Amino acid sequence: MERPAWAPQGIDLTVPSVSRMYDYYLGGSHNFEVDREAGQRAIEAWPGLPKIIQANRAFMRRAIRFAIGEGVTQFLDIGSGIPTFGNVHEVAQRADESARVVYVDNDPVAVAHSRAVLEGNDRADVVSADFRSPQDILYSAEVDRLLDLDRPVALLLVALLHFVEDKDDPWKTVREISDSLAPGSLLVVSHSSADEGPMRSVGAEVRDVYRQTSSPLITRSRSEIKQFFDGFDLVEPGVVPLPRWRPEDMPETADPLLLSGYAGVGRKAGSLG
Repeated sequence: MERPAWAPQGIDLTVPSVSRMYDYYLGGSHNFEVDREAGQRAIEAWPGLPKIIQANRAFMRRAIRFAIGEGVTQFLDIGSGIPTFGNVHEVAQRADESARVVYVDNDPVAVAHSRAVLEGNDRADVVSADFRSPQDILYSAEVDRLLDLDRPVALLLVALLHFVEDKDDPWKTVREISDSLAPGSLLVVSHSSADEGPMRSVGAEVRDVYRQTSSPLITRSRSEIKQFFDGFDLVEPGVVPLPRWRPEDMPETADPLLLSGYAGVGRKAGSLG
């Protein structure tokens, strides 16, 4: 397969990447044929998948605006993926020009394209690191330069944790990162689930597609997802299906297709002193 000019050296073009598949679902151009083929197989198994991805992005934008409204203007977006329209820094800095954003991803294409997009923006940067190695994130030069961890930070784990297997104990990693954040910080999570919606019937087929990628897809129950918020006070309405977290325009009786994942925001308990 011919390597595009924008693709960093060292990438295995034969293995689909969940970051680049996500870019494909959103209509982006920074993906390879192998990503498009895997994405198309996932869509064939679950035709509504692109709508889920769009609903996930819409939740993320609502959560960012909520954070700004609460006075939280620092954002740490782990598993940020390839920049597309409506990124965290665009939404946050549109609401508050002083907002600071650090993106984190372990996909070289996502990191390279993020650097290109962020060139000239001195209030946003990207770290090449893996969620499963939190110290590489927390002690990075980019976090040190842009984020004051003694003040509240919005930690975004949007559509990330369902790509971390139980054997890697994502709950422990979330706690480790959260322990470094100031009281009043926010935890923003969205996660796939087979509790409701079509995922109950098509989940096995979709998971089969993702087993062939860089990261398998793990569906978890609402109770398992709520455990990520240990140490946080859930913001109303709690952990709910994606379109039901503080909807702006979408009616409460949302498309059942969009009930295949949960979203929530929590506020770290305690006092800033």
